[in-house]
Amino acid sequence: MKLQKFILPGLGLVVVLILYFSYFSPKDELGLFSDFDTNSNANRDIIVKVLHDKGFISDQSGGTVFYVEDGAGRQVKVVGPLSMPPGMDMTNRVTLRGHLHDDYFHAAEVRLRN
Repeated sequence: MKLQKFILPGLGLVVVLILYFSYFSPKDELGLFSDFDTNSNANRDIIVKVLHDKGFISDQSGGTVFYVEDGAGRQVKVVGPLSMPPGMDMTNRVTLRGHLHDDYFHAAEVRLRN
């Protein structure tokens, strides 16, 4: 009889753990730009690979332009803040927070990843 009291709470705990580890746990893999809606200005995070060979350019509007690649191999121009985090020229992956336009990604924040 006492064993039956623990079966239902135990199953509930297993379901909660499965949901957490499959949906809510932080991921460390490259994201996809195809998950973004170009009609939305809501800022979202995406992990991308920095393409150092295309360089970093300061534009007229006070930002920095550089190129990144997502998990599907899609290369996108990023318009980011003027001041980039230290070590940006040495890191391979960054987390961008921003929104996607038709021809570029507007990054409000750039954070380095390990």
